[in-house]
Amino acid sequence: MPLLPSFGARRQGGGTAPVDDRAAFTAVVYVLTSGCVWRRLPAEFAVSPATAHRRFTAWTRAHVWPRLHRAVAAEAPAELGWTEVIVDAAAARADPAVSER
Repeated sequence: MPLLPSFGARRQGGGTAPVDDRAAFTAVVYVLTSGCVWRRLPAEFAVSPATAHRRFTAWTRAHVWPRLHRAVAAEAPAELGWTEVIVDAAAARADPAVSER
């Protein structure tokens, strides 16, 4: 089971293209670790503040954060802190075999 729940395909018509989960995750982690407020999310993330906050809320309701914490704790070297592991994970390329689980 993937750690980030899929938002699935949207019905065709109107709106903007869906935002990549990795980009949204990176933006959310930035806000949570930097102390930045949602509305000041830098444009370089290519995710609107509303989308980042909406994903954060959806992932919180889906209990992603405790599952992610358990997964990181099981895999990360003991000397790394939570922030370093998450920032590293957000920046790393995904292994397709892992993302399909």
